[in-house]
Amino acid sequence: MRVQMHWWVALIICIHGAAATEQPETVNFDTEGLSREAFPKGFLFGTAASAFQVEGMTHGDGRGPSIWDVFIKTPGIVANNGTADVTVDQYHRYKEDVDLMSKLNFDAYRFSISWTRIFPDGTGKVNWKGVEYYNNLINYLLKRGITPYVNLNHYDFPEALEKKYMGWLSYQSVKDFAYFADFCFKTYGDRVKQWTTFNEPRVVAALGYDNGFFAPGRCSKPYGNCTAGNSGTEPYIATHHLILAHAAAAQIYREEHQQKQKGRIGILLDFVWYEPLTRSKADRYAAQRAIDFHVGLFIHPLVYGEYPRTMQVIVGNRLPKFSKEEVKMVKGSFDFVGINQYTTYYIYDPHQSKPKVPGYQQDWNAGFAYAKRGVAIGPRVSLGEITLGILAPAE
Repeated sequence: MRVQMHWWVALIICIHGAAATEQPETVNFDTEGLSREAFPKGFLFGTAASAFQVEGMTHGDGRGPSIWDVFIKTPGIVANNGTADVTVDQYHRYKEDVDLMSKLNFDAYRFSISWTRIFPDGTGKVNWKGVEYYNNLINYLLKRGITPYVNLNHYDFPEALEKKYMGWLSYQSVKDFAYFADFCFKTYGDRVKQWTTFNEPRVVAALGYDNGFFAPGRCSKPYGNCTAGNSGTEPYIATHHLILAHAAAAQIYREEHQQKQKGRIGILLDFVWYEPLTRSKADRYAAQRAIDFHVGLFIHPLVYGEYPRTMQVIVGNRLPKFSKEEVKMVKGSFDFVGINQYTTYYIYDPHQSKPKVPGYQQDWNAGFAYAKRGVAIGPRVSLGEITLGILAPAE
């Protein structure tokens, strides 16, 4: 099987001013030499965003609430208790944004579709104003010569379905996501040729169900300030259903739409690389555990039809298993993989005893370090107030 791996290069621009309602006379931006001309012909140069981060209009034109609309109402979750009610108001100002992308000579724009803008309750009645918005965005991108890369879900699971059956913890989520995906393929597939099912589903499982940092905010008490959850089982259940939801959507696309629409379908995964802090066998095993639990959690089942052997041994009966039919559906269920590469860590064996309360991160049994003998694993770069580690080979 020939697999294409895509590394996304995104140029992040402050498109609007301090207030989305202001209309600046001119827009100034400095890309510090990063431009389309800096890359060879055939390189895909573009930018990316998620619906919840940029659209705004969370309470209008028929959109239903997602789990993030509810989650960020918790005091302290977001700085200054901000909301997504306006953000950069792309729902109303998409033409301005696309025009700026055109000025920057972007080849592509990767955006996500808000599930609850199409189906306010997750299933059932269609919100046609939401359908129209994405039709308009896609059409304008194509008019300006920019290829739409459409992601079907970027963390924002429907709140109605979270209440109904606890979201990704229920197998029903697989069926409902596949139905939503099929609707999008039918509606936009005549123009959209590049699809992804999920953006960073591992983050949904880990931060949503292991430490509660992300919606729906579930975890075992020792690992986060959560009111409910089980860090030892729920991250793996959510992972399992996310993988099956991806595979079910990919199967529908390939069997019912791909031949006619001539498009491709893939998935976007978050990658971090791990190098052993020392050459000791314990540290080398610890680094491999980190790779298997992070990188391998999704890509290994998608390629081989099963979870990494390391995970099977450590997690044991807390790790769900794929049926024979599910293995057939999951294995090879992508035309390409998009990689969001973040950073690199040194990993060491902390020589800890087995925790009394199991959890996804605790199952790694790995210690993290950015430096060895005072030397950082690689150069660091600062983007605004955010410091990012850059991938570099360890010594």
